[in-house]
Amino acid sequence: MLSINSQNGYSVARCFLLWSLMPLITAKGNDVESPTKIFDADQPSSESQLDLRDVVFVIQSQRNSFHVRQAEKLRKDLLLQTQALQESPPVILLLHTLSDNEGDWSILPLLPDLSSQFGKNSSWIMFLEEDTRVKLEKLHEVLKTFDRRKEWFLGKPLHDEESTIIHHYAFSENPAAFQYPDFSAGWALSIPLVNRLTSKIEEEPLKSDFTIDLKHEVALYIWEDGKGPRLKGVPELCTIPEHNPRAQYCATTVSSQSPLCGQPVKSDNIFIAVKTCKKFHSDRVPVVKKTWGKQASLLEYYSDYADPSIPTINLGVPNTERGHCGKTFAILRRFLSSHVPNTDWLLIVDDDTLISLPRLQALLSCYDFSEPVCLGERYGYGLGQGGYSYITGGGGMVFSREAVVQLLASGCKCYSNDAPDDMVLGMCLNALRVPVTHSPLFHQARPEDYAKEFLAHQTPISFHKHWNIDPIAVFNKWLKNDKHTEGLEKSTKDEL
Repeated sequence: MLSINSQNGYSVARCFLLWSLMPLITAKGNDVESPTKIFDADQPSSESQLDLRDVVFVIQSQRNSFHVRQAEKLRKDLLLQTQALQESPPVILLLHTLSDNEGDWSILPLLPDLSSQFGKNSSWIMFLEEDTRVKLEKLHEVLKTFDRRKEWFLGKPLHDEESTIIHHYAFSENPAAFQYPDFSAGWALSIPLVNRLTSKIEEEPLKSDFTIDLKHEVALYIWEDGKGPRLKGVPELCTIPEHNPRAQYCATTVSSQSPLCGQPVKSDNIFIAVKTCKKFHSDRVPVVKKTWGKQASLLEYYSDYADPSIPTINLGVPNTERGHCGKTFAILRRFLSSHVPNTDWLLIVDDDTLISLPRLQALLSCYDFSEPVCLGERYGYGLGQGGYSYITGGGGMVFSREAVVQLLASGCKCYSNDAPDDMVLGMCLNALRVPVTHSPLFHQARPEDYAKEFLAHQTPISFHKHWNIDPIAVFNKWLKNDKHTEGLEKSTKDEL
């Protein structure tokens, strides 16, 4: 449950906000309302007006230190804008601080507690990603145009152009018929909708199932086979870069900078393990060698058959048709052994994964290798009922050395060689209370399986599967060196 109420009766959310406002209160002195007056929620706004304090912001933050800093920057920016507007500040919550429940990032388990805390004296719950940029005054004007007494689900609409595996082939006859929000633009639920969804959740507990694409699954839950509201597209919720001239019409934008927090991690500080098997040596391995494999400094192929012409290494684990847990744990043990160079980072990919290593090098500059970092595209299992998160293997799994040390030291192991390796690792990390860190730049599926508008504002790092595509053409279009990666390669070479 969401840990909002503390023993002395004050909400943790309000106390946190009071603490965050102290520099602003001090700066304005007697011109700032007292905390008691700021948080007087017994006097709701009239129906004809909407105060900023009627909006509760939830930043979809993560526990990794880099993401905490990103969320704090966004929170600080919102508070500074509030000060400039001389408005009473809204409540701003960082999702990762609300409770220890692993399922919080899937949003739906949070709704009953958000309803309990804010369901009577607020009007909107506005969700923001860490990279969302907000023009608070503009957003305020947009929200005022909607009758907050009604049920609203607001966002920037995305739709599928063809049925896709990541959405369980939903709406296969007309994929474009169903719209779901691009979380990067921010999305909002009116309090009447939050309250009704809470009643539904309390009457029917959330299913213990897979969470694969959260934005689509949240929209499906709200729509409820036509009994609930559809997503209402709001043109002012944008995903164009914040400094684009067209952004003047937007209430939200996205950061125009690709992730880079310093010098990119050197290529020889990333050890790459490619999982393959004998039957794919002749078709998948050549694709790796013709595309992203040329960018690697340290790479080994692990198979059920030692082929010196590639070369592949037989780890003594037979190939399995389902999961590859035995092989993956053998790779983890080898990574810490003297058989491979000592590096700070380990990347494990499938033989049909396509990846941009220069972009990965840039992204890893944002993370501290001395922390237990497990990075990739996050999925969930049973999040509504105490489940766990995991990094889906096809998009690539990135581990800091410290994460591998902690995993193996814990005694965690496969219950069978053919167990799903990514899910077993997720269970182990959950038991260790090591956070799984999500990046939307990793992709478990092909580019065709994602909405064009979703990919349009990304610099993707990986895609997965060769099914019904030309993998070399996909790599050249989506992941091959461009102006961004050429600059990264140059900076890396300058260091060496």
